[in-house]
Amino acid sequence: MEVKEIWEKAKEELAVTVPTFKMWIEPLEAASFDGNMLTLITAHALAPQAVKSQHDAKILEALKNAYGKNISYNILFDEEFADRYQKEKKKELQKQKRTPIETDETRAMDNLAQMQSSANLNLKYKFSNFVVGENSRFAHAAAMTVAQNPAKKYNPLFIYGASGLGKTHLMQAIGHYIIFNKPKLKVKYIKTEEYFNELIKNLQTGGNDKTNRMDKFRQKYRNVDVLLIDDIQFLESKTYTMEEIFHTFDSLHNNNKQIVITSDRLPKDIPTLPDRLRTRFEMGLMVDITPPDFETRVAILKNLADMSGINAEFSVFEYIAKNYVNNVRELEGAFNKVSAYADIEKTELTFEFARKVLNCEAMKQEIGISEVAKAVGEYYGVSMADFLSSARNQRVSSARHVAVYMTREITQKSFESIAEFFKKKHTTMLYSYEKIRDELRTNKELESAVYEIRRGLEK
Repeated sequence: MEVKEIWEKAKEELAVTVPTFKMWIEPLEAASFDGNMLTLITAHALAPQAVKSQHDAKILEALKNAYGKNISYNILFDEEFADRYQKEKKKELQKQKRTPIETDETRAMDNLAQMQSSANLNLKYKFSNFVVGENSRFAHAAAMTVAQNPAKKYNPLFIYGASGLGKTHLMQAIGHYIIFNKPKLKVKYIKTEEYFNELIKNLQTGGNDKTNRMDKFRQKYRNVDVLLIDDIQFLESKTYTMEEIFHTFDSLHNNNKQIVITSDRLPKDIPTLPDRLRTRFEMGLMVDITPPDFETRVAILKNLADMSGINAEFSVFEYIAKNYVNNVRELEGAFNKVSAYADIEKTELTFEFARKVLNCEAMKQEIGISEVAKAVGEYYGVSMADFLSSARNQRVSSARHVAVYMTREITQKSFESIAEFFKKKHTTMLYSYEKIRDELRTNKELESAVYEIRRGLEK
């Protein structure tokens, strides 16, 4: 068999079995087949190590099926091939900008955009641009199952994980898939905080039509086929909202309507959540999303660059992926920053340029968790012993919340690492971070305090 024929046949199988196929496998090109050794060349310097470590067994199996017996393979980085590959990709991107490829999806976009308004969906969150890794494989599979067969399995579907890992993306992808493939079904997406604000507005507005307003509000969320509720942890301590959610849940579930919920923690870890709601959230399928591994982070960045039509050195993706490890939102923020700077300065997006803009090495060397905690403690008059104690008085508790928030923002450490330092639970650290993040939107005094502490750290 021709060497290219063997490899192309193997790739057909790998396209199904390897989640990051387009990132790592598709660019590999068969170069030679000497004895029992197939040599593949790659345009990515990291590929020989990454592919071998992650997909070795799957590649060997695919090669055996393609050739009829066991064969070995190796992967070599080829600079000439890399140069040619990058030029071809750049031409392809430029061509797509001039003549967009018409697909079934693009032909349906007009209709989708109209339906998006009533569903409250963001058009960018689709299955087609969600990068699946080991951290999200099960959650993605569950979400796709629900999208293909709403209310048949996994009802409710409860997706949980830390902020910025893709929960909202998966949830809204379900909505888009259903709108596109099952247009007769009515989909509604809502953030719990927005639901709460809308409920309060209807309750507080005066007049004799309060009952009618509340009836319309309830029917808005109960007369749907698929309800997507994001960030359910914001229900905490909101007694009346919990009551409304409870009755809405029962109404939908009893009528065989699909419910999808996201949260930053399990139902049992949401304080004050009543048992009748907790048990309902747990009655379907609960799946988690964890921080992506290095390979998946690189794939996410490459996918982001391709979608944006940005040409960057592969080493840029590696650099960002090595230094931003906590969530997808951080990755996107770092890449958007360097690409914006490159665009403003009219320069190529190279490794050295990204390193200069982000300066990750200096950030890591200069400030650690203890330094941040000490600075916050000095500002608020709280000792390190107070931070590490179980003290819950308002002064210590408030200062600790700020310390956790600033530690996360400045050091980019994981919530697990921060929790270990403060000798608290991971969920407690997450709560502290989100509390301060939300308060900073309206509390000018707090904003000033954070600014002063940070300025002192940077001197």
